[in-house]
Amino acid sequence: MDSNKKYWKGLEELNRTPEFVEKNKNEFAEPIPIEDVLSGDGLSAKTPRRDFLKALGFGVGAVTLAACQRVPVHKSIPYLIKPEEVTPGVANYYSSSYEGQAILVKTREGRPIKVEGNPNDLFSKGGLSAQAQASVLDLYDVNRLKDPKLKGSEAGWSEIDAFVIKELAAIKAAGKNIRLVTSSINSPSTLAVIAEFIKQYPTAKHVTYDAVSYTGIIQANQNSFGKAVIPHYNFDKADVIVSFGADFLGTWISGEEFTRQYVSNRNNKSLESKKMSRHIQFESGMSLTGTNADNRLAIKPSEEGIAIINLYNAISGTTLPGSKKLSNKAAENAITIAAKELVAAKGKALVVAGSNDVATQVLVNAINSLLGSYGTTIDLDNPSKQYAGNDAEFVEFVNELSRGDVAGVLFLNVNPAYDYFKAKEFTDALAKARLKVSFADHDDETALLSNVIAPNHHYLESWGDANAVEGYYTVIQPTINPVYNTRQAEHSLLVWAENPVKDYYTFVRNTWNESLLAKGGLSGQKGWETLLQTGMIKATPNTAGTYTFNRDLNAVAQTILTHSASIAAGDGKFELQVYQSPAIGDGKRANNPWLQELPDPVSKVTWDNFVAVSVADIKKLKLSEGDVVKVTANGYTVSLPVLAQPGQAQGTISIAVGYGRTNAGPVGDNVGKNAFPFYSFRNGTFQTTATVTAFEVTSIKAPLAQTQTHHSYEGRSVIREAKFTEYKKNPAVHSGNEKGHKNYDEESLWDVPSHDRPVYDWVMAIDLNACTGCGACVVACNAENNIPVVGKDEVRRRREMHWIRIDRYYSYEEKGESITEEYEIDKLKDDAFDNVTVVHQPMLCQHCDHAPCETVCPVLATVHSSEGLNQMAYNRCVGTRYCANNCPYKVRRFNWFNYWNDSRFDNYLNNEHTQLVLNPDVVTRFRGVMEKCSMCVQRIQAGKLKAKIEKRPLKDGEIKMACQQTCSANAIVFGNRNDPNSEVSKALKSERTYYVLEELNVQPGIGYQVKVRNAVELEA
Repeated sequence: MDSNKKYWKGLEELNRTPEFVEKNKNEFAEPIPIEDVLSGDGLSAKTPRRDFLKALGFGVGAVTLAACQRVPVHKSIPYLIKPEEVTPGVANYYSSSYEGQAILVKTREGRPIKVEGNPNDLFSKGGLSAQAQASVLDLYDVNRLKDPKLKGSEAGWSEIDAFVIKELAAIKAAGKNIRLVTSSINSPSTLAVIAEFIKQYPTAKHVTYDAVSYTGIIQANQNSFGKAVIPHYNFDKADVIVSFGADFLGTWISGEEFTRQYVSNRNNKSLESKKMSRHIQFESGMSLTGTNADNRLAIKPSEEGIAIINLYNAISGTTLPGSKKLSNKAAENAITIAAKELVAAKGKALVVAGSNDVATQVLVNAINSLLGSYGTTIDLDNPSKQYAGNDAEFVEFVNELSRGDVAGVLFLNVNPAYDYFKAKEFTDALAKARLKVSFADHDDETALLSNVIAPNHHYLESWGDANAVEGYYTVIQPTINPVYNTRQAEHSLLVWAENPVKDYYTFVRNTWNESLLAKGGLSGQKGWETLLQTGMIKATPNTAGTYTFNRDLNAVAQTILTHSASIAAGDGKFELQVYQSPAIGDGKRANNPWLQELPDPVSKVTWDNFVAVSVADIKKLKLSEGDVVKVTANGYTVSLPVLAQPGQAQGTISIAVGYGRTNAGPVGDNVGKNAFPFYSFRNGTFQTTATVTAFEVTSIKAPLAQTQTHHSYEGRSVIREAKFTEYKKNPAVHSGNEKGHKNYDEESLWDVPSHDRPVYDWVMAIDLNACTGCGACVVACNAENNIPVVGKDEVRRRREMHWIRIDRYYSYEEKGESITEEYEIDKLKDDAFDNVTVVHQPMLCQHCDHAPCETVCPVLATVHSSEGLNQMAYNRCVGTRYCANNCPYKVRRFNWFNYWNDSRFDNYLNNEHTQLVLNPDVVTRFRGVMEKCSMCVQRIQAGKLKAKIEKRPLKDGEIKMACQQTCSANAIVFGNRNDPNSEVSKALKSERTYYVLEELNVQPGIGYQVKVRNAVELEA
């Protein structure tokens, strides 16, 4: 690690605030309530224990019957194997698709319990996002609608069908308009169903609406090249990447795919070849992508368009109107350097922007055209089909409703009563429609305004397909019969269109038989079965065409300037930018407790959104974190707590959308505040920036549930970082592996002989250059290991239960000056925190050979295995917490409650249905015991047993940890160190490998590879 660099998790740690010092001095903030436990008074729950017979009663019955029903109309085909029937204790895997990505669904006794990425997926190669991992939990949500509803009351499907068909016929006879409003659809079969519906009702029109819009990119490509598409970006082919506010490793378009591409030019394999891409990020608020950039520059939203104009001028040598210097001098310098870097990498360069402004995206197209990016890093001929929303079309739809021109509306996977920026205008207009149908599976905000709710299946109960990228098709097949009396939306549309093919499975089969199977070289019944086993087909890609940009950019630049001026704040006011959190996204999954409790990758806040303010502005306003402020913009006011966010551009604030739901369910209701009303509609698209017209500090305090500084290393070195220029000269730089360097004193506190590892020595390697900090591994671990959700209040008490955490470290360095332990905020320059750098570090039980936890356990509840694992015997543990106190990594968790049978946690996992998602191979832990990462020992045992049955040696890579399997970046490698040819052995032999706190000589079993940054020197 650089000697002049200080790493810190949060401002409270940097400043050693009294509260932080006290909490970390007294590691366990509260004593164990022994008397309460012994007397039974400690559980003030309504139903402290679940009776066994009750657990077998009606509550479980609905899901159990769905799982075990033996008379499905069509039998799904398991992935790879086709057992005669379900074998208790043996998992079956089914191929399916989640939002166009090929996945595998693990089922036990007919119950889906885990979603994995399909390793053969064309783009993610087995990686999966946190939202996809959490999607299986939604299947067991007891708040899903059990039956369809007609005018607010439950009804049968025949009654619903009769009413809807009668209403549609009357509307058709009167010549009135019908609108089918959906989110972006890329399913060939669903689009065909919609076409059949419109054929039956000629006054119907399909309106596509996305809460988070990409209309700006689509329209810009239409204007630039005559192709109204979102390109398929190839970050793996780019040597230089410049991004303006595009969170492409997080929420922008296709995060998992872009992560895999991005890391391929920065991981261990690439570094060993002395190659590494360079990434420069310009943005207002600190994003997940910004934390991974080689150089990150903070600029205001009003300066983003100006920065792009400056970049174009620097590359082209021309002078478009609007060129001027940026307020951040380092950012201005970075534009000049970025232009030179991009030109030098012509043909292997890529510029992207997160703006939804058409003019901004047109100028980005012009830059990429100058750089020769089309046909290399940008593919317009095989575009992405994930988003197709048309903002202007939806605004016109609302106007039609207001005029009374629309008599019938059907909503599929959209909730504009919540996420449309003028929700009241929409709801008032909707009241004028005669027929209002929602396919929502919950009583969401829009469904409550409808006179018909025809609840859709969960995707794990559905048939279907997807075409997320041109030429790549995935299939959706059910893994369980419908849990409730729901019906697939496409089935309902076929019935209402009086189509002779009312069975949607048959309709999907017909669609594939007519055209799609042939694209993958398949045909007939055998081809269909092959498709269900593999889950996907890939057609021959379209040949790249030639695209020449030829537009008058003066008018484009003038439009950008007008847009920038409209949001530029003066007189001490703030500029506002709204964004998506990688966990909650646009809010559709706000009722999922795994996602609510997943710490935000940057702020580490759970169960809330907040107002992110720069550290300098916090000082000026004399605010403290948790102070509630009223923010007014676009005529809308919201009250939220503030968060001091290093990296936030001065004079700006950021607020996440997706929160503030009022009808999400008991988990998501009233969590945070709705930020969608801050949107505006300008130049034909929804805009995510605004001027703050009022910023009022209140006397209210609302402390945030933030996990980052719950544990401290007390200033000890845990992060090691190097510059790419240093690495090329010496690959061992800062790793401690330099010749003659001794990493730790061979003298040990533990008089323990070397452990014998005759067959297996299970270890792990984590590449800090690959880990982006997305947190997908945290949710995957939750799902695999039955980790309970504890809720906001318990998180605030430092009682989160996650077995793996992603520690986020800030650092700041200026020539001649660096942050040291003596520095305080007041002694630093106002811009000291604007351009901080960030490192993410996954931290889990290190499975030390000289484990300090093992030596202090009075009952031998934690012991070392002959295969190198630190094991826990839960029924031995008496909860002394000595092991947690003695663990230098702070990775052990204490169970304060019986989370599985305490009604205080009913909203999270404690009910009969959601307990069916539990992995039966992993025991649920009880109150008063310690728990921590087990290295997915159940997976290890299953892999060994399979190899034994097949009478063969265990293959390297055959056993994957849950965290490893979901990682799109392949940052985590697990395996047997005794196998010198294993991937993990090779990774640990890397000169970049170091061990956290190795000076303690606890001999951890997890090695980290030094973070390498390919940054350019910038003058402030």
